[in-house]
Amino acid sequence: MKPNYAPSAQPQGSAVLVGIDFSEPLFEAQLDEAIELISSAGARVASTITGKRYKPDAATFAGSGKVEEIAAAVTDANASLVVFNHQLSPIQIRNVEKIVGVRVIDRTDLILDIFAQRARSAEGKLQVELAQMQHLLTRLVRGWTHLERQRGGIGVRGGPGESQLEIDRRLVGDKIKRLKDKLKKLERQHHTQRSGRARSNTFSVSIVGYTNAGKSTLFNRLTGASAYVADQLFATLDTTTRRVFVGAGIVANRVSPKTNVALSDTVGFIRNLPHGLVAAFHATLTEALEADVLLHVVDASNPMRDQQILEVNKVLAEIGAASIPQIVVYNKIDLLDEGQMSAPLGAIVRDVDGKIIEVRASATSGAGLELLREAMREFATADIEDIKSEYENKWYQNDENEILLDQALEDAHLEVH
Repeated sequence: MKPNYAPSAQPQGSAVLVGIDFSEPLFEAQLDEAIELISSAGARVASTITGKRYKPDAATFAGSGKVEEIAAAVTDANASLVVFNHQLSPIQIRNVEKIVGVRVIDRTDLILDIFAQRARSAEGKLQVELAQMQHLLTRLVRGWTHLERQRGGIGVRGGPGESQLEIDRRLVGDKIKRLKDKLKKLERQHHTQRSGRARSNTFSVSIVGYTNAGKSTLFNRLTGASAYVADQLFATLDTTTRRVFVGAGIVANRVSPKTNVALSDTVGFIRNLPHGLVAAFHATLTEALEADVLLHVVDASNPMRDQQILEVNKVLAEIGAASIPQIVVYNKIDLLDEGQMSAPLGAIVRDVDGKIIEVRASATSGAGLELLREAMREFATADIEDIKSEYENKWYQNDENEILLDQALEDAHLEVH
């Protein structure tokens, strides 16, 4: 019997998008982002169903009346897929599928499918497969309808009295263990590479940011590389590292030798990024965790930019990189009207102590990139440990040294003035 979990969606054809407003800010912008996600997965949004609720319905998430409306939209649009811009439980997905008559997936399923499509390297494919298996394991808990079936025998069929659910969970658990072992080997190789950079005193800079903020375009501009670039969400998943010459700096009133930094392009983040993906991509995200400075790239033209900054900082906190100094790079400034800009294109913004906190630039036109090199050079020739200590003091920590997310992220957040 087929499981009721939603495996890789492989969306194609027409889809009905469902968004329920729980009085969240920027609801319409979040729907626009969901449309981009569906398009990135290879499907077309034929209809969008919205509604307002105080809290999700336990059985169908959207409520029985709204689900009937979704079913009608599926029929009218001849859609083959329903996508909820939320996270649903397995039982909610099953209940909605019974009514609408087509496959139903949630936001987590959709993001996992996009990652599966985008993974190119062996490591990236392993990371995505691990995230999918971990997600599947949660779906096995309540999602199967043959839980009471008992099967005896040996090997894959399980021992006497072992239920089908126990067999399935054991098989998935074994697969997860094998994937983790393979990823640990790759992580050790990356650690050796990073250790080599550390021994050579190479200054390390990692590019982080919300998906489609222009990270790979900026990386290519700065390094002359040819990392894959596309105007779509999660265009690239694999980390790429290149050396970048940022010029000579002044140290102790003397001109330092020519300064090169190791610049890494990392996977983009997104709102409500599945925790399984964060865990699976730990080896990739370690580049950010072990960087001396982060270039936090922000799409300055996006109306959700402030929320996106917070979402990126949440993921950085989750992987333990919250205390690493950041240079916030407001990218795509050339897309703003002059009245929307508080500082000129290509400007460096400093705090009251003279420390660089922001650079305004355009990766597409190249404006401001020399100033960004200057900013990296200034950090590379400074006492980075002192800078890190000062940066850590900006964050509130509890006894377990965990970030108090909401207040700390608000305090650390640097708005476009």
